[in-house]
Amino acid sequence: MTIRMRNLERLTLAEMKEFVTTNRQVNWSVAERAEVYELMERVLKAQQYRRLSKGQKGIVRSFLSKVTAVSRAQLTRLIQRWMETRRIDRKPMQRPRFPRRYTTADIATLAEVDAAHEDLSGPAVRHLCQRGWEVFGEERFQRLAEISASHIYNLRRSASYRKIRVSVQHTQARQVSIGERRQPDPKGRAGYLRVDTVHQGQHDGQPGVYHINAVDTVTQWQVVGCTETIGERHLIPVLEAMLHQFPFRILGFHCDNGSEFLNHTVVKLLNKLLVEEFTKSRAYRTTDNALVEGKNGAVVRKQIGYGPIASEHAQAMQKFYAAYFNPYLNFHRPCGYATVTINARGKRKRTYRPKDYRTPYEKLTSLPAWEKSLKPGITAELLRKQAAARSDTDAARRMQNAKLALLARCRKPR
Repeated sequence: MTIRMRNLERLTLAEMKEFVTTNRQVNWSVAERAEVYELMERVLKAQQYRRLSKGQKGIVRSFLSKVTAVSRAQLTRLIQRWMETRRIDRKPMQRPRFPRRYTTADIATLAEVDAAHEDLSGPAVRHLCQRGWEVFGEERFQRLAEISASHIYNLRRSASYRKIRVSVQHTQARQVSIGERRQPDPKGRAGYLRVDTVHQGQHDGQPGVYHINAVDTVTQWQVVGCTETIGERHLIPVLEAMLHQFPFRILGFHCDNGSEFLNHTVVKLLNKLLVEEFTKSRAYRTTDNALVEGKNGAVVRKQIGYGPIASEHAQAMQKFYAAYFNPYLNFHRPCGYATVTINARGKRKRTYRPKDYRTPYEKLTSLPAWEKSLKPGITAELLRKQAAARSDTDAARRMQNAKLALLARCRKPR
């Protein structure tokens, strides 16, 4: 049986009693609480509830309880409200209002103390507030003298405190006077290197070898070295040997902000080799060293992999790089050289055409007056003979055989 809350006030007390005493299942649906209160008002008014006897009031109460599904205690409160005001209105929701112990002035005093003492711990600030009231007699510390240390942190998180005092600590730039922070500009000349470090992971809980990757900006002439650590004792000899493997004079040296290169020992080495420029990457400019970063993955990681190699094999890796790997990269492995065009909006677009792929040696020989950039003792004929000594596939197969034999020894379980 479904009861609709319409015209129920027209029922007589006998009909209400019959309805209550029957064992029928009642299905009721209420859209809003206001509809229930309105029904109760109509029924109580129509039955003249104040004039009914005690038994008759019980019939009305039982009827309302069944058709409205209101609890007995709540029904008693609602009827009492109707008896007093002849209305049953829903009371507006009220949030509890607790007394506020610490005022806005107290929070401002706390912010002043934090600013003066550089944000001490809660117990230390509590002690300062106690001294402010008990020792120095300042009225503004009267309530703060009894504050708990934990509640100090609550006040610091409050909106009033944050409006008064905002603490922002920006990232501190590392102040290193070595190197000029800018992007190198080779102007189409060979000799401007991009350098980076590639770590080969941990081996038996100890750091593995470090690969030093150096790439020329214009020709992509690449020299890879290997060192046990990136400390001065191991890094400087390897770096000097790598720089001697470039056939042209080194004019610029660019690195990121790692301390392995930004130190006075590297500066002394570059000065000895008469390197003109020493630059480092700028903040938030990921393209400053993007060329060597790409070579780290496309060359070093692709050929050597990610498996750990113990630092004791660094010297063997260095010999492999100098004898097999670097000659293969520069004389027999083609690289892509982009053709840059600028559209009407001034946007640069890089296009890699089929004719733009060549080896670093071929790119070097295509530069105007490239022979003048060679180091003393390095001639064009010497480079030509080295490039023609074996075919590209033979050089690649020779390098791969040497690499597999070396990695088998390096990763053999001890």
